[in-house]
Amino acid sequence: MKARIGIVGFRGYSGAELVRLLDRHSEVETVLLEHRHDSDDPPQPLSAKPRTRVPSTPEAIQAEGLALVFLATPAGVSMELAPGMLEAGAKVIDLSGAFRLRESAAYSRWYQEKHTAPQLLSEAVYGLPEFCRDRIRGARLISNPGCYPTAANLAIQPLVAVGVIDRACGIVCDAKSGVSGAGRKPSLKTSFCEVTENFSAYAVLDHRHVPEILMVSGIEEAELSFTAQLLPIHRGILETIYFRASGVASAEELVNIYSRRYAKEPFIRLYQPGVMPDIRGVESTNFCDLGVRLDESSGRAVIVSAIDNLVKGAAGQAVQNMNLALGFEETKGLLL
Repeated sequence: MKARIGIVGFRGYSGAELVRLLDRHSEVETVLLEHRHDSDDPPQPLSAKPRTRVPSTPEAIQAEGLALVFLATPAGVSMELAPGMLEAGAKVIDLSGAFRLRESAAYSRWYQEKHTAPQLLSEAVYGLPEFCRDRIRGARLISNPGCYPTAANLAIQPLVAVGVIDRACGIVCDAKSGVSGAGRKPSLKTSFCEVTENFSAYAVLDHRHVPEILMVSGIEEAELSFTAQLLPIHRGILETIYFRASGVASAEELVNIYSRRYAKEPFIRLYQPGVMPDIRGVESTNFCDLGVRLDESSGRAVIVSAIDNLVKGAAGQAVQNMNLALGFEETKGLLL
């Protein structure tokens, strides 16, 4: 029998991407969980497959026999719904920032609001499979990483771990994202006339994704300069990361570090030294592409990390986590 999987927030960009990915997953059946009733569904052709819809209540979770629920919702909604869904016996994968940080005080600082379910922070497992796979397999509550930290940590952490970044010189992460990363809720800054033919930075020095980068990569806040910028495109993230290399003499050595670390990782793709990935190469995929260049005389190094913010940065990584949590093949539904 197929596992029955619920999605709250299926009308949003990440939720709709989850529906798309799960439709091609042979081991699951999707149930749409209604929480917000103020949005109309997008137009559907007459041939569209009818879907089961039930309220997003613990009673409905139990009645439908859901093995797992995705929360593609704002953090406040996730904090409201997660406790009851766990109590109803479903595993939960949350795509918001509600359970990514370990302490409620850190959450309050970076998200500028009180955490209303702090009792779950110690239980939540950070869902970056390349670093947390064993914990994800046994988890009841999985916190899907943010899109910017996913691209940043996959690039930075292996180099920090082996000590080839001169941390005294700092790390600069110049991150650019498509507009879908801001979510579907209308706002002035993401309206067409504001975004088209424009390019802008936001949340400078206080972006809420910064603590995730620090937490996973093991660096200090003073060592990282992170700036997020909005590209006038629908989807995709490209991060250009600058640092001073120490103890390596060539870009090939940096690529070899990644090759050893990611040798068995199905969703990490490395480029030849000096060849850089781009957004088009990862569009609608669950891959993270990494390219490296090093100036040997000065030690200046650049990493370019590219992902699709809606897939590896959200729904695809959530499906990867679901596969681990429910014992499916990790790549199921994610490779064509």
